[in-house]
Amino acid sequence: MTLFNEDDNNDITPEVKAQFSSFIEPFFSKYHRERCYPGLIFRHGKRKMLQINIPPGDFPALLVIKPATENDPDSGRQRPEVPGHADEIKNYIIEQAQKGKPWILGTLTANVALGKINILEFGRGICLVVIPRGVKLEITDGQHRKSAIQKLIEGDTSDLISDDDFPITLVLEEDLDQCKKDFLDMAQTKQLDKALLLSFGVSEGRIGITKKLVEQVHIFHNKTDKVHDNPRVTKGFIYTNNYIARAVSCAFTNNPEAELSDYDVAISSNSLANCLNEFFYECSNTRYVSVKKAEDLTVAEIRKFKDECLLGVSVGLEVLARLLHLTYNKDSNYFDETKVSQLAKIGWTRDNEIWENTLIRIDPNPKNPNKRYKLSTGANAVTDAVKKIKYELGWTDNSSY
Repeated sequence: MTLFNEDDNNDITPEVKAQFSSFIEPFFSKYHRERCYPGLIFRHGKRKMLQINIPPGDFPALLVIKPATENDPDSGRQRPEVPGHADEIKNYIIEQAQKGKPWILGTLTANVALGKINILEFGRGICLVVIPRGVKLEITDGQHRKSAIQKLIEGDTSDLISDDDFPITLVLEEDLDQCKKDFLDMAQTKQLDKALLLSFGVSEGRIGITKKLVEQVHIFHNKTDKVHDNPRVTKGFIYTNNYIARAVSCAFTNNPEAELSDYDVAISSNSLANCLNEFFYECSNTRYVSVKKAEDLTVAEIRKFKDECLLGVSVGLEVLARLLHLTYNKDSNYFDETKVSQLAKIGWTRDNEIWENTLIRIDPNPKNPNKRYKLSTGANAVTDAVKKIKYELGWTDNSSY
């Protein structure tokens, strides 16, 4: 892989650099009492816009947020702030930066009236943007990113971003209604599915283990939707990444949200993959789907499997994973084969009365007589199902179940 080297990619001579510096420096000197940033001018959506980059120390004085109050959209320029979201962004930066890993935030968008700033145009879209003291840039999009950056620079970890710059797209607009419409237009993008985010996640912790399992476990291989949160059955998918990720966390920690950051991906995934392959082969309800190649399964077979077998849906995988956790020894990274075999024999179809009043509720007056079994997916249903299976198998331990 070729690494970027600034000297190798810069054919501007020292003489030219010196000429440019002598040309540009007087402008910075003239406006030293204001904030002055190199910028690019471009046109977008019938308006003139600017692109500048600012250091984090300029955020508090330069950028302002005017979010709407909870139930009054007309009271501000952006939606009400989502509690905790800025902290999530801040923690993401801290976690990556402390590990010496790359991180990135998207460009913020702000607006200001053209007459309030000074644009020194040099041609070819190159300019200096002079923002007088007292002039504020009002955030149109990126309020949580702005809050996260400000919290960082005002906290004890400011050194993590002190040498960074943050891009701002500046819309030369002062009309409040248009600014609100700009925010609405920028919010039209569809939220990314968790399955897709997992697919693009760094291959460590539970994301790394999940990615390994999707390839190593026969019933998941080529049968897992890596893009959508709900499996596209017509495309031959039974599961999604987020189903499996939740089960992975439960199998190792009994906590569906555990990131497993201290777990070795290769060792942990190998242990759980061997356990699951043995389980799905030994279980009579899953063997056929597990051993058959994805391209040989029909849509009708997949639908039948998902309709009849609890292990074809997310809640069933979660119950299995929580039960597997009871067989897991972290010190030896081992799932007890005898207990796993017991789990494979209990019967995982919806019509098995062992699941009644936990994952399954029987509808006494079903519209479709062939679909009397209503699936319960709540936390209480999962807890009750695990307790019942433990009781049926005679398992005793000191767990919370």
